[in-house]
Amino acid sequence: MVWKPHVTVAAIIERDQRFLLVEEETPRGLQFNQPAGHFEKNEDLIAAVKREVYEETAWQFEPEHIISIQLWRRNPDYPTFLRVCFTGACHSYNPGQPLDAGIVATHWLTRDEIAQQRERLRSPLVLIGIDEYLSGQRHPLSLLKSFLDLDYA
Repeated sequence: MVWKPHVTVAAIIERDQRFLLVEEETPRGLQFNQPAGHFEKNEDLIAAVKREVYEETAWQFEPEHIISIQLWRRNPDYPTFLRVCFTGACHSYNPGQPLDAGIVATHWLTRDEIAQQRERLRSPLVLIGIDEYLSGQRHPLSLLKSFLDLDYA
């Protein structure tokens, strides 16, 4: 069998020193995460993060920077994740938009409130990404290059 990491996207969204998190049902109980999810066939990474934020929070998201590209595995028995972490701004909240299955609520929390929930974070990447954001780490979206349906005849 071919080994492949799971490619995911995540959004660090800050407003008034609070960060948008989702509270979601997981096999380990209710946990907090950034709006995040798997990259899907026929979309680029920017489309993926916009879609995930909207599906999980009902907010339209406009990515502005890449915070980091994170490779993570809990231990050798767990899957490996390659996570592209974006930051940007939200606009146009749609209160009628149903949230993805498993999303219980959205929350705007301070960094300290998030750190107090350390045991309920979906992964250590939640707080690591926020700390990278707070340290000023930013990379241009132009680092991403998509060559979908490119004809090499």
